[in-house]
Amino acid sequence: MRPPLHEWNLTVEQAVALQHELASQIILEDHLSESVRFVAGVDMAINEEHEMARAAVVLLSYPELEIVERHVYEEPVRMPYIPGLLSFREAPAVMGAFQQLRQKPDLLMVDGQGIAHPRRMGIGAHVGLWLNIPTIGCAKSLLCGHYDKEALAEEAGSWVPLVYKKEVIGAVVRTRTRVNPLFISPGHLISLETSIRYVLACGKGYRLPETTRQADKLSKDNHWIEPDDNQQLSLWS
Repeated sequence: MRPPLHEWNLTVEQAVALQHELASQIILEDHLSESVRFVAGVDMAINEEHEMARAAVVLLSYPELEIVERHVYEEPVRMPYIPGLLSFREAPAVMGAFQQLRQKPDLLMVDGQGIAHPRRMGIGAHVGLWLNIPTIGCAKSLLCGHYDKEALAEEAGSWVPLVYKKEVIGAVVRTRTRVNPLFISPGHLISLETSIRYVLACGKGYRLPETTRQADKLSKDNHWIEPDDNQQLSLWS
């Protein structure tokens, strides 16, 4: 893993300035390995009562989409919820979960925005830049931008561009017929077209790709042993 990009203990003003700086480093071209063998998904759950952030990462084989590794990591929440600064609240725990992987994925899908963000620095972009691997943001809701709802067909595989300030920042993708679409945007080291292709290829008939669907399930699973003092636990399939 590359050296840390920055400190996490920042003021709101410092965090916003940092997002602008980091956004200039994002690469929106494909840097995938010629043969993608492992894909991973990460998702978060926040325990507001105890102020704990819980991240789950699931590694799958590709194209079989069979679970290879599953890990959970918990740590105290470092920043309150502030619109546009979600990555400063959730990304540190995501890094903790990712560090437990024994096999580095060729591609990572994050539950959240990639560059489909007012400052082009959603959690998918932030995590991708920090880890320096191809990363896709797979969000369930719209953060910014607009799209042609009438042009988006009901069939799975249909998509239309997501536009913000006259720039295409992502795609609104129908991953399941007659089900609400996902908001897909590249995070780092991948193009929009390739992002769409892999999200659809990782589908198993659900709205979410299997990567983030499995991570979502794991992050919300209450049937697990309490972690020890280092606040981490590995769960193997």
